[in-house]
Amino acid sequence: MSPRRVRAESDVVGRQDRPLRITVDGEPVDGIAGQTIAGVLLAADRPAWRRGRSGAPRGVFCGIGVCFDCLVTVGDERDVRACRRRVRDGDVVTTQTRERQTAPSCEPETTPSPEAEPQEHADVPGTEESR
Repeated sequence: MSPRRVRAESDVVGRQDRPLRITVDGEPVDGIAGQTIAGVLLAADRPAWRRGRSGAPRGVFCGIGVCFDCLVTVGDERDVRACRRRVRDGDVVTTQTRERQTAPSCEPETTPSPEAEPQEHADVPGTEESR
């Protein structure tokens, strides 16, 4: 798939697009100058690039920077809205996740020893065995 929405041969405006390349999660992705990060990812057939708390895939929802569904990390800057940020050649983009992580239990695992197990009705007054 081409990152262009309008093919050069059918572009009546005669745009002179400048190709560029970004890296997304370690993989090179081609785009053109002026596209947003979301535009580059969508053109590269990546409609989702993060996961919500439920684990559901998330990508562009509103497309205007209101909903925060398209958050990515660009370089060292976290929580960048991909629909608002124009790509720059060489950008390093890392996807984010909000999936719930299962935290390790703070309680130590204990297994009862055989000596600690209660004896059923063993010489307890009022039980059948003591009668």
